[in-house]
Amino acid sequence: MQTLTLTLRPLSAFGTLPLGDTLFGQLCWLLRDGTGEGKLTELLDGYTTSKPFAVVSDALPHGYVPRPNVPLYFFQQVKDADRKAVKKQAWLPLNALDKPFADWLSVCEAKDFIEEHLQQHNSISRLTGTTGDGFAPYALDQHWYKADTLLDVHVVFDESKLTAETLKQLFEQMGNVGFGRDASVGLGKFEVQATTTQAMPANPNANAVLTLAPSAPQGLNFDAANSYYQLFTRFGRHGGQAAQAGKPFKTPVLLAKTGAVFSSTQFSATTTFIGKGLGGNGQLSKQIPETVQQGYAPVIPIHFEPVEQA
Repeated sequence: MQTLTLTLRPLSAFGTLPLGDTLFGQLCWLLRDGTGEGKLTELLDGYTTSKPFAVVSDALPHGYVPRPNVPLYFFQQVKDADRKAVKKQAWLPLNALDKPFADWLSVCEAKDFIEEHLQQHNSISRLTGTTGDGFAPYALDQHWYKADTLLDVHVVFDESKLTAETLKQLFEQMGNVGFGRDASVGLGKFEVQATTTQAMPANPNANAVLTLAPSAPQGLNFDAANSYYQLFTRFGRHGGQAAQAGKPFKTPVLLAKTGAVFSSTQFSATTTFIGKGLGGNGQLSKQIPETVQQGYAPVIPIHFEPVEQA
């Protein structure tokens, strides 16, 4: 498996935050529409048995990874620091990964690179062309990246199934058509500014990993006592043409948020991803029984020592 890093420049607001599992889903639709369902089926062979063709990270601030989602007592405390301000220091520079884990908080930054605004809408009757009686307003979130923001997406991929150039072209196409909700009205546009193919930084004495996308760690025999994560429920929807069908909703799945720390003796400096592929055989969707969900996440191998709370 190789790692491709794509540097993106947002060109519009986003209706959907570009998280790894949703980026992977749109990638699959682009492959299906561009190369045919047969090719996508071929690429997904073995996906739910730890043989993914691609594992996609969240779109992260350029040159940064999320601060590990562990209690603050794991870090050396910053003198005279305001606790609320420290919690906002959520982004760790890639070039600081060679520092001891306990020192990471002191170099983390509060990257204020995205704002959320409500966009007002109105429901229009297709029969009358009006809002009808009582007016029908509603509001949806839009995510606006600040000017000159660059984002990094890290993709771990099987070079025997897919090339780096193909992945670049797919992301360029995604940026042209728009990613996520309301792409048809101009949201989710971006351009690919640069790509690099190189391994992520890794600690040679790795005994844990830091995840760069939502993941499904269930049943993987990690060291539960020394693993830290926050859970959320993904209420997924179909994309592409299936989004317009009568049953766009998928079965909800429980995932660990980006920035989780998982410990295991099986990890080493060469570990590139963890997790599992979810779905298949109608487990996620009755409309499209072959539907899968990315429960994998690209990772950075780290050295993590347990700490007793004072």
